[in-house]
Amino acid sequence: MLLELTHVSKTYAVSDGGAVVEVLRDVSLQIAAGEPVAIIGPSGSGKSTLLNIMGALDRPTAGTVRLDGRDLGGLTEKELAAIRNRQIGFIFQLHHLLPQCTVLENVLIPTLTGRTTGEDSARAERLLERVGLKHRLGHRPGQLSGGECQRAAVVRALINRPKLLLADEPTGSLDHAAATNLGRLLLDLNREEGIALVLVTHSLELAGHLPRAMELREGLLRN
Repeated sequence: MLLELTHVSKTYAVSDGGAVVEVLRDVSLQIAAGEPVAIIGPSGSGKSTLLNIMGALDRPTAGTVRLDGRDLGGLTEKELAAIRNRQIGFIFQLHHLLPQCTVLENVLIPTLTGRTTGEDSARAERLLERVGLKHRLGHRPGQLSGGECQRAAVVRALINRPKLLLADEPTGSLDHAAATNLGRLLLDLNREEGIALVLVTHSLELAGHLPRAMELREGLLRN
């Protein structure tokens, strides 16, 4: 298995008096390499928290998270940062592109922790062409539509050839047509790149295109 969550729980203290909120309760999940999975649920159900734990952005209060057989709980923050950079790609509802950088420069940002090579640039250009942005390489985010910015963010998430792609409501800020196109693109890239995809969404329509969908409600994950 590529990703394994075993009896994961997450609580947050909400006051100095000791009151806690239980966001995730005994969540267990296995995702194989290259597998696409949708997680649906209402706002406040813990979807983003679950995704952050999968992506090593947050640690569970209890339970274990293994990525490619490695227990993330025993790693330092520096080790987790390296895993996030090389093995996990993130796509958020807002694209978070840097406004002062071109599309190509934004896509290459994750490569800057090492030494950006000609191969990185060539891959970035190939992927941007694949998502229909070949003519936008030198444009800045302010010159792009919302759908184009999200497509650039998808390429940025893929640039380091991650094993796991985590998408948190990636179509939430798009109109229906752009959302439909982006959903199809994510599934096409999942197949082409052989990358596992976890897609968190409110959209039952989008989730219905994935072969496996699970519901998170009140902190509990159900098939």
